[in-house]
Amino acid sequence: MTSDFIETDEQWLRSLPQAWRLMSPKALFTERREPCRPDDVHLTPSQTYGVLPQTEYMKVTGNNVVLNLQGQDSMKHVEPDDFIIHLRSFQGGLERSTITGKVSTAYTVLAPRNGVVAGYYRWLLKSDGYIQELRTTTNQLRDGQSIKYRDFVKVSLPVPPESKQQAIADYLDRETAQIDTLIAEQQRLVEMLKKRILSFNDQCFYGTNDKRTVLLKRVLRRVDRPAIPGLGVVTAYRDGTVTLRSKRREDGYTFSDKEDGYQEVRSGDLVFHGLDGFAGAVGISDSHGNATPVYHVCEAIAGDDPEYVALLLRYLGISGFLATQAPNVRQRAVDFRNWATFARIPLSLPDLSTQRSVVRNFREQTARIETLIAESKQLIELSQERRAALITEAVTGQIDVRREG
Repeated sequence: MTSDFIETDEQWLRSLPQAWRLMSPKALFTERREPCRPDDVHLTPSQTYGVLPQTEYMKVTGNNVVLNLQGQDSMKHVEPDDFIIHLRSFQGGLERSTITGKVSTAYTVLAPRNGVVAGYYRWLLKSDGYIQELRTTTNQLRDGQSIKYRDFVKVSLPVPPESKQQAIADYLDRETAQIDTLIAEQQRLVEMLKKRILSFNDQCFYGTNDKRTVLLKRVLRRVDRPAIPGLGVVTAYRDGTVTLRSKRREDGYTFSDKEDGYQEVRSGDLVFHGLDGFAGAVGISDSHGNATPVYHVCEAIAGDDPEYVALLLRYLGISGFLATQAPNVRQRAVDFRNWATFARIPLSLPDLSTQRSVVRNFREQTARIETLIAESKQLIELSQERRAALITEAVTGQIDVRREG
C-alpha cells in the first residue's frame, strides 16, 4: 500500500485515495417522499434504458406495461438527478433520472444533497463491488425484490472531492460509450450471422429437385417409452439443439417419479416441441434423459435421413409454413401437441443421397458461421468484463482518470 492510499474497513473498497472520505449515505442522499404534482409524467425505470417516460419506454421496447390508472395522485414526485431504486435493485437497479416526473410508491426515490455529483454516483451505484455489498443488507434476496432507504443507508459510500467526482463521471461517460459502441457492433454482427444461417436454409431446401411429397407420419414414427427415474430432463431449444437442460441451465428442474406423462429420450431421437417447434425447437437429441409430455419423440422410418428431416422441420417452422398447418393458433403459439395433427404435416423430400449431401453441406457452412458467432460473443463478454472493471477502478480511485483521459 502506497502512502497515496488509506485502508478502509469496507471489503468492497479495500482502499481509498488520501483526499477521499468514506461517509454514510444519509449524509449524501435523503429519501424524497414528496407527492406527485399535477403535471408530472409517469416514469418507468429500467436497467437497459435508464429512466424514461412510460409512453416512451413502451415505444422503445415494444412492450406494454401495466398502466397505473388508479391511485395516480398518490405517486411520488421525481426531480432531475434523483435516483430511483426499482424492482431489480439487487441486479443494479438504482437508476438516475434526468427528467421530472412521478413513480409508483413501490419505488424508493433518493434526492442528492449539496456537493453530490449525480454523474459520479450514477456509476458508483452500478459498480459490481457496490451491488455485491448491497446484497448483504438483507437475508431475503429474491428475483424482483426491491430495497428500502433503511437498507440503502447500510453501505458506506466513498466521497471524492467534488471536482474529482465530475472528472470520474466525464471519464466513464466517454470510455464506456466507446466500449458500448464496440459491443453493439458485435451484437449486430451476431444477428447478421444468425440470419445468414437462415438464408443458407433457403438454399438447402429450395435448391434440390426431384422431390416427393409425403405426410410426416410416413417419415417419422412416434415412440412412447416410459420415463426412467434418475435421468436428467431433456429440452429442445429454439436454436435446434436438443440436450439435457443441466448442460445449459444451472437452475434446471429435476425429474420426479410422481409426474405423469414424462417419456424417455435416447441419443439420436428426433425431438419436436409441440408448442415451440414452430419457432425452431426441433432437432436430434445428443443426450439420454426424460422429456415432458409436450414433446413428440420420434424415430426415422427407413429410407430418410433423420437429421435432414429435423433440419427441414425447423426450417418450415421458422419460415412460417408450420403455422399455416396448425388448427389452433393462440397469439404466437402454434399447437402441435396432438400427434394426429403433427403427423399430417406434408413434407417435400429429395432422395436419400441428396438429403445426406444437404446435411453435410449444412454442417460445414454452419460450423464456419458458428465459429464467427462464438468469436463475436467472446469479444462481447470480454468487453463487458472490461467495462465493469473500468467502472470499479474509476469510482474507487484506483486509476487516475486525468492521466487516463
